[in-house]
Amino acid sequence: MKLVRYGLAGAEKPGLIDDSGTLRDLSGRIDDIHVALDLSTLDPKSLPVVEGEPRLGVPLSGIGNLICIGLNYRDHAAETGLALPSEPVVFSKHTGALAGPFDPLPIPAGTTKLDWECELAVVVGKSCTQVDEARALDHVFGYMAANDVSARDWQMDRGGQWIKGKSGPGFCPLGPFLVTADQVADPQNLSLWTNVNGIRKQDGTTGDMVFGVAFLLSYLSRFMTLLPGDVVLTGTPAGVGLGKGEFLAPGDIMEVGVEGLGSQRIVLN
Repeated sequence: MKLVRYGLAGAEKPGLIDDSGTLRDLSGRIDDIHVALDLSTLDPKSLPVVEGEPRLGVPLSGIGNLICIGLNYRDHAAETGLALPSEPVVFSKHTGALAGPFDPLPIPAGTTKLDWECELAVVVGKSCTQVDEARALDHVFGYMAANDVSARDWQMDRGGQWIKGKSGPGFCPLGPFLVTADQVADPQNLSLWTNVNGIRKQDGTTGDMVFGVAFLLSYLSRFMTLLPGDVVLTGTPAGVGLGKGEFLAPGDIMEVGVEGLGSQRIVLN
């Protein structure tokens, strides 16, 4: 099932995209999109059609923690000149970075090295601590396309943790929709890509991950309890701006997509 939240920022309604691509209103059945939902018996055709093309917001409400994995694609590690990590590189983004998949992104004052990173985002559906890798995917509610927008100068030149370069307003667009886990047969067999101004910059597959989704959830749960509504961004393939010294400027159009999870279109201003 493809779940969305639509409407003005801060006043989004729950909805879903049916098999024909039509947006339907869920607000008569549920109050919002959250990981406690069970819509398995719902007939999408019974829901009202939403007319027009309303804004789409972050597809999930109540996101708790944004946990990110760095250097998790072999080709991306190579383009940075860094060795493959022996264990996952873990950092976080502030939830103030959350944005809808088509919201404009103002470039914040003080950075001149704004970069893109297409990623597969994993939504935790059930709490897990010390979970075995074999059972880890049982704790997944669904998946989304994500863009780990990064101010590289803040990330690398200002000392301290990466979170400073990862958390500006709009630095974490999610969606356009959340696809429930039962609709994704294999999270390690998805293509993902980025275009900037119509030019393909990233073109990868989740099969190139150093650490797969199940391993990552098991690994993270050794150090923390993953909670319902937490979102894990699983890394990006080669082709980021940092690798070639190319960065975003006002007027640029950044598009990110993941196979089966839809695509985003963000205009920089």
